[in-house]
Parts: sequence; C-alpha cells; structure tokens
Amino acid sequence: MTALMTPEDITRLFTREDGSYVFARWGRPIAPIVFGVQDETLATLKGAVEAVVTLAGHQMVETDPELGANLMFFFFRDWEELLDVPDLDRMIPELPTLVRRLSGEGASQYRAFRFDDGGGIQAAFVFLRMQGEMARIPAETLALTQAVQAVLLWGNHAFSDASPLAVLPGGGNTILRPEIAGVIAAAYDRVMPVAADNASHALRLYARLQALPTEEHAV
Repeated sequence: MTALMTPEDITRLFTREDGSYVFARWGRPIAPIVFGVQDETLATLKGAVEAVVTLAGHQMVETDPELGANLMFFFFRDWEELLDVPDLDRMIPELPTLVRRLSGEGASQYRAFRFDDGGGIQAAFVFLRMQGEMARIPAETLALTQAVQAVLLWGNHAFSDASPLAVLPGGGNTILRPEIAGVIAAAYDRVMPVAADNASHALRLYARLQALPTEEHAV
C-alpha cells in the first residue's frame, strides 16, 4: 500500500501561488517531439516520456490527428533563440514579451499548457535553457524530471522543496519517488476526472492512492 503522502501533501502538489487548487491530466494520447538535441538524448527523453505514460496507464502515439505533435520539448542556450522558431509565436501568445521576461529573470525552464473544452491537457510546451546547472544535469535525470512535470498540471511549487526523483542507495539508478509515481497513477485512474478546481479532489486522489501497491520506478 502506498501511504507516504497525506491529503495535505497531495493538495500542495496542485496548489497555485494564489492559493487556488488546479488539477489537469492529459485528455488525449501524448505525441511528443523534441527540438535541439542529439539522437541519443532524443531517445532518452522519449523513453522517459514513454515510461511515465505507461505508469499512468495512458497512451503515447506517434502523431496527434489534430496537432501533429502535442508535447513539444525545446532545448536551447539562450531564450532569444525561440524568436527564430517558425510559427512558435502562433502557439505561445505574446512570445517576445515572454522571452524578455524569462531572459531577464535568468530562468532555466518554462512550461506552457493548452487545454481542451473539458479542462484536460490538450498540448504542452516545455522550454529548457541548457546553461549553467541545467546543462550539468545527467540526461537520464533531466529527461525523467521533465516527463513527470509534463504528465500533469502541477502546482507552481510542487517540486521546489524536493525533486520528484530519488537515487537508490549505493550510487544506483535514478528513480521516480514511489509517492509521486502513486499520485500520477491515481490521477489517471479512469474513475477520476481529467480536471478539477476543488481541493476535495485531493481527498479522492488520496483514497485511490491507498489501493496502489508501493513500487519503485527506475529508468
């Protein structure tokens, strides 16, 4: 039984800076695409996405019939490079303003989500500036972390105090923390809604979590 998280812990995972509770999961199969990396890193990232999608009991496909790709990863060295990506300004509103803000803040990453009529995630855009500490993170760790953060709409500070990953003792594999794996699996249970804006949803997640076996998910 996975019992490492309290209802309050789960609530914090999906609480925004203004104190509101906002949850969403993907409402369609995930079709990822990656820009700006070598083939080896591409395979690592897609493998991590597939592992997390499998954990969730969701689907991963080659092509989304409406959007082509609906989970887009962009790797680059400077935020200004995004201004040269064809048609990106059509997908990300006010892109120049966003680039100026993120550049001024020295941000290393940014995620933007698009939602369908039911509130489920329709598309996600993940931007990673590979400079400084971000560039020193092992590819496997970076890939799994980003896959986890793209599979659900987490709160602003869900992982600010603790990474969703852990390293097995003795210098072993990097794994997804069992309690976070449990939350993802519970969130994608077919009886759960694709979106929620009331903290009572966290209680339902907690109840589903109790029925799951405790497992370690390594990549």
